[in-house]
Order: sequence, then C-alpha cells, then structure tokens
Amino acid sequence: MKMKQLYKYLFAAVLILQLIACNDNTDAEQLFNETPTTRLNNQKTELSEALLSSPQGWKAVYFTDNTVLGGYTHLFRFAADGTVVMASDFDSDTDPHKSEYAIQVGSTVSLTFTTKNRIHLLSDSNNYPIPALRAKGYLGDFQFLYYGQENGEIIFRTNRNNQELRFVKATAEDWADLPKNLVMEQNVIGGEERPLFRLLETNDGTTTHKFDFSFAAATRFATSNSIESGYSVSYDLGIGYTPTGIIVSPAVEVGGQKLSNFTYNDADGSFTATGTGGVSAVIKYTTKPLVLTDDYKYLLAGQPLSWFGFFVDDYTIDSPANSPLLYAELEKVNAMLPAGQSIASIQIYANHSIGTFIYYTFVGRNPLQHHVTAEEDADGKKVILKHKSWNGNTTVATPAFLASIDKYFMDPEGLYVKAESFRLYYSDPVYTFTSASSPFRMTTWKLQ
Repeated sequence: MKMKQLYKYLFAAVLILQLIACNDNTDAEQLFNETPTTRLNNQKTELSEALLSSPQGWKAVYFTDNTVLGGYTHLFRFAADGTVVMASDFDSDTDPHKSEYAIQVGSTVSLTFTTKNRIHLLSDSNNYPIPALRAKGYLGDFQFLYYGQENGEIIFRTNRNNQELRFVKATAEDWADLPKNLVMEQNVIGGEERPLFRLLETNDGTTTHKFDFSFAAATRFATSNSIESGYSVSYDLGIGYTPTGIIVSPAVEVGGQKLSNFTYNDADGSFTATGTGGVSAVIKYTTKPLVLTDDYKYLLAGQPLSWFGFFVDDYTIDSPANSPLLYAELEKVNAMLPAGQSIASIQIYANHSIGTFIYYTFVGRNPLQHHVTAEEDADGKKVILKHKSWNGNTTVATPAFLASIDKYFMDPEGLYVKAESFRLYYSDPVYTFTSASSPFRMTTWKLQ
C-alpha cells in the first residue's frame, strides 16, 4: 500500500473516532443535563402523582423480615393535602384510620408516614411478638425510599433494612374484604376440631416430597423440614393472610417454579398452590405425627427420674406447639374454680420416689397429685397413662374441675411425646405431650 493511501485511511479512522466521541459526549450531556436537585424534585413530583393516581389507593403486603416474621397487609388512600387513610390486618382493628404523610427529599426521595398510624405498629420497638424480638418490635419501618415504577406498581425499599416493598393498586373489594384476612388467620391456626399434625407436600410433576409443618401465630411464621432420610430440604416461610388463603414469602420452589399463593379449602382445612405441568404444594392435616420418636420411654418404669413442666405464668404458655384445645381446657378449669383461684401449672413426674404422677398446682389452693401407671405401646410409639389414685387415695374420684382436662392425659389411645428443636427463652429442652385421639397438645420444659 502506498504511503499516501495509508495516510488517507488513518485520517478517516481518526475522523470517525472523533464523531463517535462527540456523540457519546452529547448523550452524556443529555443524560446529566439536570442537576441532582432537579432530578430529585422531578422524582418527588412523579411519586406524588403516582400516589394520588389510584382511585382506591394502594395495597402492600409488608414482610418486614421473612426469616422470622410473616406479612401484614396495609391499605393506603392518599390525599393531596398530605393526609392518608390507612387500614391493616395487624390485629382485629381493620377500620380505616387517618394520619399524615410526606414525600421527603434527602439523598433520595422517600415516602414517610409522619404521624402515628397502623404502619407504626410494625416499627415500635416496645411492641414485640416474642421474647427474641424484645426491643426490636416487628422489624418494620415507616419510611420508604422511592425506586421507581414498574407495571403499574410503585417500588420502594425500606429505610431500615433495604427490603423491597411494592405498592399495587387497591380495589374497593380490598377495603371491604380486609376483615376476612383475620378469619383466614383462624383457618391457618386451626380450630379445636382439626387434627394437630400438619404436613407440607410438594409435587414437581413426577415426585412427591413430604415435610412437617409448624406454624406460630404470634409471628405469622412457619417452619417445614423434610421427613425423608437423605433429603435435607427445608422451608422457613413468612405467612401473610388473604381473604381466600395465604401468601408465603419466600416462595416455595418446586420443580423450578416459585409458588407463593395458596388457596384455602374449608372442607379439609388444606391450602393449595398450583403451578403448571403438575407442579403443586399443599399444606394439609394428618391424624398422627409424621415422625414417631422414642421420647415416650422417659415415662416407662425403670427409667431415671424425669420432670416435665408446663407453667401458666411463664414462656411455656406462649409456645406455638400448644393446641387451641389446651387453652380452652385451661379456661374451663378456671371457670369452675371459686373466685380468686386458678390453675398455675401442670407437671409430669415420671419414676419419682413416690411414683409417676401428674402434679397440678393452683393459685389460691393446695396442689393435687394424680398418680398413674405408664404402659408402653411399642408399635405406636406411645405411652398410655392409667389412673391409680388422687393424692394416694384410691377411693377419691377425679375432682370435677379437673375432669375435662385430665381425661386427655388418660387417653386410652395414649400420648405421643416429642423432643422439639426449639427453645422457650431458657436453655431447658422442650417436650410436647399430644393426645393420640384428640387435638390436645401441651408444651413443657424437661427440667430433670
């Protein structure tokens, strides 16, 4: 190639590069021709217009921390004068309440609820559901950083822990049906007539897996662990209520699909999420434990002393493993006692120097000992307690005020005993006693 032609090509290449650079600079100038203050003010206007654009306001299911807590539905109707009408399913008060809000500009644009309303129940550190969250509350926020809009939704991130929160357009039905969320809560908890044991069953279209399922109403949180040997999958699920079922977060992943919306079936108490290609997840009842243990053997003759205690004025009363039927029976006992008296504890002593007995203590009256024998149902992995005497007197009948609750410990079908994986504030191991033929379960500490 001649030198003259080479210079021509080099000149053309340099010219092209200069033109590209000019275009890039022009694009950059167009991109950054607004000052940071202008951009923030534009975002403020954008958010303000968005909040006012939905006739029925906005809905958010707020999972403050889905590793320990469930979701809380909030409805918002914003007004141009800086007021907001808000309702939530945090508790039985689902009525709308009016307060104030502001769109604030700092390093970013944020929506802040400036006067107290339902959303602040999640951020109050003095309002906590379990001892582990003492001084932390429900880990919620009342200031939300604006991150734009997508598919008609407003995207925020919480100021406290940078969690994404989306506002979706609410409907008139959302406001009218909000109290139904709390009806659904009772369906999730389960009535006295429902079996005590639940499982989560997943189907990826070809294979079914089963997991135990334990739900804590105070935190709206569930844990689910595989019961299959060699299959170590588990799910920790925050639960949010809807009028027709529940939302779980994080989603249950089955066969590569994420299932988060479960529909309730009142006929059998199940909740079902359905994907495509036969993929599904079902939370349903079963009449016996998924895994049977040998923990009942602590009560059999010849074993060392064991002492199990349930206490009305201590953390065992709040255990998520206690059944609704237990609480109902405690109320029956107290209703039958004279004024000023109440049941204080139920303790089970096995292989004590004076035998095996159920020890009932009270406020305002002397304790009672129900002496029993313990027989083994080896096939069913249960212990069957049989009456011997009250306070050593074989001729005394069961006191009338204890007859209703005591019969569950004397269940002819026996009792399941299980060491639980959780603790109740103290380090003492936790054991549950479950009637084999009824939905009665009591949580105890193993104190000896």
